Amino acid sequence: MISRREFLRGLTVAGPATVLASRSERAAAEPPPETTTLRLAQTPFGVCIAPQYLAEELLRSEGFTDIMVDRGYARDYDYALQTLKALAYTRWREYDPEDTIRFYAVRLHEAGMIKSSPQKLIAQGTDWRFLNELKKELKA
Repeated sequence: MISRREFLRGLTVAGPATVLASRSERAAAEPPPETTTLRLAQTPFGVCIAPQYLAEELLRSEGFTDIMVDRGYARDYDYALQTLKALAYTRWREYDPEDTIRFYAVRLHEAGMIKSSPQKLIAQGTDWRFLNELKKELKA
């Protein structure tokens, strides 16, 4: 089994290697994208933001002209709650985050990257109280 550090090291090498190995003539043969604007979210979990700059450069070379990166969260709770209530997309309220954890935990367990079973990981490593309280407040 490989360690997390080895996995991340391999992942950081794979990103630039892909950029260097890509062929410009193949990209030039494709038509420009229909949508030239992208909005990306920067997560606070990132250890290194270098892949973001590589991705931005790659996307611009593919024909995307306007790339926006959302780098923050609302600091005011009332403002964030008002924004979430006003969203037309209510699907996220029905989405079960436990299913997401279970999906990725199964894959990581099969790959040998984690030893715990998905059920044990969910039972010991998750706390849904915040989301449950938020769902209650949004229903009111």
